[in-house]
Amino acid sequence: MREIRVTMEERKETPPATGNFGDYLELTKPRLSMLSVVTAIVGYLVVDVPWDWMHFIATVVGTSACAGGVAALNQWMERDTDAKMQRTADRPIPSGKVPDGAAFVMGWALCLGGLALLFTFASALAATFALATIISYLAWYTPAKRTSRWSTEIGAIAGAFPPLIGYSAAHGGVEPLGWVLFGVLLFWQIPHFMAIAWMYREDYSAVDFPMLPVRDSSGGAVARWSLINTVALVVVTALPTLLDEATWIYFGGTMLLGLWFMGRAIQFLNPATRDRCAKKLFFASIGWLPLQLGLLVIDRLFLI
Repeated sequence: MREIRVTMEERKETPPATGNFGDYLELTKPRLSMLSVVTAIVGYLVVDVPWDWMHFIATVVGTSACAGGVAALNQWMERDTDAKMQRTADRPIPSGKVPDGAAFVMGWALCLGGLALLFTFASALAATFALATIISYLAWYTPAKRTSRWSTEIGAIAGAFPPLIGYSAAHGGVEPLGWVLFGVLLFWQIPHFMAIAWMYREDYSAVDFPMLPVRDSSGGAVARWSLINTVALVVVTALPTLLDEATWIYFGGTMLLGLWFMGRAIQFLNPATRDRCAKKLFFASIGWLPLQLGLLVIDRLFLI
């Protein structure tokens, strides 16, 4: 009886999870979601059309809502594995700060609201690409993390759609430059996330995620695959000039940035310094992307 009384008293002292604004904001993975929003903005800005502030804002807000909703639903789906990994155990759901049901409702509300906003005020095609992002991320990538070695590549496909949201919102369709942006995001994500997965491979191994950095204990295949995709990335970034969509000034800047990024990927090949170089590759990828996309936007707006 004493044990029962203590347990009941403890329950009275423990308030139900309600969460504050910061907890719910964290549920949207603001830093990762911002990547989707920024790349959608880039897709919008590279299109040469008359400027419409309301149209642009609707595109940004709609994309933001979809990105935040997907992040919340992803965490709802992965709450069991998040609880087992050191780097994710303090996320809002496994830590008990946000109830499961609240995260589920919030996620779908953001996704549906974002889709409605894009369909009504941006374009039907922009909403379609946003829907493709939601479906591919939640129905393909998230389950694949538990079963497939190719989950990172599947996630890269899902994460490459946002530039097409912005491009199709501004243009009404998608021309080759839009697909170039899709390719940039696709190939960039592989070395970026391979570096992350190598640094946290023990966490991923603890929950039996069969991704390449878990299966490849030496890291040699991880490093080679990162380099292959980095080379493909540099080739894709050169295409705007070859398609007469950017100047040779852009091409020169792109080659310099590409050589820097490839240099980090080549250093990752060295088994003696692989752990240290994984971190360098990760930070290089973070620096490379805004510089590369910014170069394209500046070239399209001011140099062509």
